[in-house]
Amino acid sequence: MTLIIIALIMALLFEYINGFHDTANTIATSVSTKILTPRQAIILAAVCNMIGAMWGTQVATTIGKGLVATSCLSIITILSALTAAIIWNLLTWWLGLPSSSSHALIGGLCGSALAFSDGPWRKILLWSTQDPVTHKLGGILHKVIIPMVVAPMLGIIMGFLVMFILMVLLRKVTPRTINQVFGKLQLISAGIMGIGHGTNDAQKTMGILALILYTGTTGGAFNDVPNWLAFLRTPEFTISFWVKVTCAIIMAAGTAAGGWRIIKTLGHKMVRLQPIHGFAAQTTSAAIILAASHVGMPLSTTHVISTSIMGVGATKRLSAVKWGIVGNVIAAWVLTIPMTLVLGYVIQYIVGSFWKV
Repeated sequence: MTLIIIALIMALLFEYINGFHDTANTIATSVSTKILTPRQAIILAAVCNMIGAMWGTQVATTIGKGLVATSCLSIITILSALTAAIIWNLLTWWLGLPSSSSHALIGGLCGSALAFSDGPWRKILLWSTQDPVTHKLGGILHKVIIPMVVAPMLGIIMGFLVMFILMVLLRKVTPRTINQVFGKLQLISAGIMGIGHGTNDAQKTMGILALILYTGTTGGAFNDVPNWLAFLRTPEFTISFWVKVTCAIIMAAGTAAGGWRIIKTLGHKMVRLQPIHGFAAQTTSAAIILAASHVGMPLSTTHVISTSIMGVGATKRLSAVKWGIVGNVIAAWVLTIPMTLVLGYVIQYIVGSFWKV
């Protein structure tokens, strides 16, 4: 039971860190265009993240039982995955790199599961699956790898196209009028982006919490708990309402803490933005993220907003994007899953050697 409590606390800690680590995703453009003060932007992001977190469970289900065989997991395995993801998130936050909390968690989960279980990796990791009833494709390939490649490309292309269309339509409008109008519209796009971030990122921890409760229940950890704790028993993998509410609150609290290092990278270092650019980037990102959440893809909101900013910035001129900074960001993206996979594997291997569960 003690391990279950520790695992639940670690999952909520990850959610909190995810909140302030990914705050920049929803507010960086609003701050850089001076439409909102940092404090106002954080409040807006926190509220919208909470609203989005209560919307749907498709991503949570993918994280909880769609990537790794549940028979290949234990509480120690889940703890190892969370520890790996938290270490990576804190490291990239300290360096000011907008890496993906989603991919950090997925990498850690895959690595710790491989260290915990014997047998071929294809029986441990659900690489490619298909629902026998709906025939929908799932697994790591379709829910993680393909979106990891496609989503950033869509961010760049759609960001460029949206901005280009706006430039053509508004070519005869004065810059002053454009700034006034899109300053107001950006408030709406920032709110929608915050909701989109909540629908995707908050659900990842919901899936982990449900997985902890399911693993604890099947392992008999809750057999002797008093009646007032009976809500913890989860004989089947489900996302309880209290899990959704808890994750929504913790995500909002983490968002309210801010993430100034990453905000500086996204909002100021990559490209100089005006309200119309912020609107285009946020609208593009929100559309991609909400679509992915609807089909249960644990997308990297970091990848999407970053590449949308690149695409929007490229409409000025290619040299307007500071490609040296972009290179550092891309390096963090590429390294996230491999590094957290190794971290998860090593932590599980070491801890599992001393503590068998």
